[in-house]
Amino acid sequence: MTAIDGPTARVLRTLIPSVYAPTFLEFTGLAALLPLVPLIALDLGFNVPQSAGLTVIFGAASFLGPIPAGRLIARLGARPALVGTGVLLVGAGLALFALLNAALDAPSGPMERALFVALLVVIAAATQVWQLGRQSYLGTALPPTMRARGMTLFGGVLRLGEVVGPLLGAAVMASWSIPAVFLLFAVVVGAGTALIALFLPPGERTVRTAGPGRKLPRSPARRRLDRAVLARMVSVGAGIAPVMMARVNRPVIVPLLGAALGLDALWISIVFGVGASVEILLVVPAGTLMDRYGRAAAAVPCALGLGAGFVLLAVLGTLLAGRGEAAAVVALVVPMLLIAVSNGLGSGIVMTLGIDVSPVHGRTGYLAWWNTMLGGGRLVAPLLVSGITLLAPVAAAGAVTGALCLAGGAWLARTLPRVTPSGGVRGRT
Repeated sequence: MTAIDGPTARVLRTLIPSVYAPTFLEFTGLAALLPLVPLIALDLGFNVPQSAGLTVIFGAASFLGPIPAGRLIARLGARPALVGTGVLLVGAGLALFALLNAALDAPSGPMERALFVALLVVIAAATQVWQLGRQSYLGTALPPTMRARGMTLFGGVLRLGEVVGPLLGAAVMASWSIPAVFLLFAVVVGAGTALIALFLPPGERTVRTAGPGRKLPRSPARRRLDRAVLARMVSVGAGIAPVMMARVNRPVIVPLLGAALGLDALWISIVFGVGASVEILLVVPAGTLMDRYGRAAAAVPCALGLGAGFVLLAVLGTLLAGRGEAAAVVALVVPMLLIAVSNGLGSGIVMTLGIDVSPVHGRTGYLAWWNTMLGGGRLVAPLLVSGITLLAPVAAAGAVTGALCLAGGAWLARTLPRVTPSGGVRGRT
């Protein structure tokens, strides 16, 4: 179940230069610069809460950005929209490099801070176009019988970029400077944009006369279709949203709990590195599992495993607190391995389900609805952790996150077999 057969491999190879390679390059650049945003903000004169709050920009973009991004893609077509926003990303990276080169060597004022925030907003908005455009294109380019394998590979490429990006950023900082990471971002995104311009077929674009959010007359049949699609999305989204929240909360809860247990940044980084490696190894098996046995075969174990992992994290973090470094490592590593295996089984599941529940005609617009719904979960997740930790230890936030995932897994087990492909050759569009 781990191998990709010949015909599938041939289809996936054709998508490397137009989708997978640009995606890897973009996420490598983003993963290199995002950890630096709060630190640079402090150097620019933001206080600690303001610096932490800047990360909300990206969560807000994932909630507010998909529908405008879908309209842009519908108006221009996928390739022009992706190339145009790619150029915008490159320009923002170069502008940040120039800004920080000057601002970090001298006292900065409100103008520099405002420009810094504005450029981050540009990056957050433009990346929404990139994500939606490629997801919509894959929905068309991938045959239904291998859709999950193609989407899990897409998710695996994202994870690989998230591993390579910080390492590459660290090398650039060590050999040059912190602002140079933004130059690295501009270079790798520029390379990805060039690949899209060269290899993404120009004819692949959204049907302009259909889909939600269009200001065109719609028949009663179209309105009924919109309502039916929305109901299906809400039903599936109710179960998969806790998975998204768990993914957002993991890099918040695990480091905070590790610090509470007395572990230093090195140990916490090692734990995350091991988890990332496990997830990448499961990318191909996860896609094969979904295509052969249906979406529930991967989504339900993913949600239930994440739930069990976060509950175990809370329990061990409470029981083993104050018992030394070895106990603290066990309290973190054992749940993280379960979380990593579960999350690896869910590689690409959110994007796959989005395509499954979206009709072929007007798919980009429907996917914008889907991404907006789940963007709300991404936005709420860290606020949930903040609210819980005001009243209780961070372990309680892990327990609540786990309970939500367990409930989501139970709901998916009931819902998915009725509304998504059930495996084999019964792929639907």
